[in-house]
Amino acid sequence: MKNSIYYPIIFMMAVTAIFITVLAGLNFVTADTISFNQESELQQKILYIFDILPDGTEKDIERVFNESVIEKEWGELRGYALIQGGKERAYAIPVKGAGLWGSIIGYIGLNTDYSEIIGIEFVTQNETPGLGGRISEDLYKEQFRGIDISGKTENFIISSPEPGSNVDAIAGATQTSNAVVKLINEDIKLFLREVEYD
Repeated sequence: MKNSIYYPIIFMMAVTAIFITVLAGLNFVTADTISFNQESELQQKILYIFDILPDGTEKDIERVFNESVIEKEWGELRGYALIQGGKERAYAIPVKGAGLWGSIIGYIGLNTDYSEIIGIEFVTQNETPGLGGRISEDLYKEQFRGIDISGKTENFIISSPEPGSNVDAIAGATQTSNAVVKLINEDIKLFLREVEYD
């Protein structure tokens, strides 16, 4: 049998079936943990946008999120609202667009009269580590806090070296920096149109 030309084929099929079964079992067993971790990570990112991320455990993050944040809809868009003193104080709206290597998905924070950007966070990005991937670093994200967008209808964010820029591009990652600016500008416009007709 071992000298048969069918032996390697049967052997590979058996090994493949075993590994597929093991991987499927692991996926089934860990599905709840993966879902919990993804939800916890999203809560942490939304609290970062609102600048109320507690120093502490996942339980602290979950508690602050449940006490201060609610889901909110604006027409077709779904995001989050920060609630303090029984009133809505800020919003986290979804942003999505093409980066250099794949989709960039995140949220951008706006105050309640939509005149100021209060923060940004990325949920998914596949940019080059050490270059475009630096959009997930606090140093880059923090420059989006407190940007006045009142009276603007088009270019809410302008990246250096353009005149009138309000954020610095990442050196060596011009395409990713431009992609972030483009998706923010387009999605804020989309959001403001949705709010206007809501």
